[in-house]
Amino acid sequence: MGTVHIACLCAAWCRLCDEYRPMLQLLAAEFTRAGVRAHWHWVDIEDEAELVGDLDVETFPTLVIADDTQVRFAGPVTPQRDTLQRLLRATVLETDAAAAWPAVAPAIDAFAVGLRRRTPDGFDAAHASPNAPTSKSE
Repeated sequence: MGTVHIACLCAAWCRLCDEYRPMLQLLAAEFTRAGVRAHWHWVDIEDEAELVGDLDVETFPTLVIADDTQVRFAGPVTPQRDTLQRLLRATVLETDAAAAWPAVAPAIDAFAVGLRRRTPDGFDAAHASPNAPTSKSE
């Protein structure tokens, strides 16, 4: 499997996004320990309007999961850890490398192209919320 890009689209003013980020960071750490080759992105839709382009983000959190060639998922998710974990397992861990994913709108494809060029960020210890729970088991 090549690199998978996992992007959470958010806004600086969104309190739900503030609460969601530590959960996503913990799952990113778990996936990294499991050997998943992923680039994790935290995309503020206002600060990175050029990257977001014509992609219409109607609610938060919205995730886009893309591999080197296609988009695996794009849409809003409920902000529960179990939901996020199931989605990531289905689209990243428990998938065949040759899987074909449903076609997406051109705006989502365009976002994925930019996402693949973007430097991953926001999921290392330096960016973790000081109040976020941490996982110490390895």
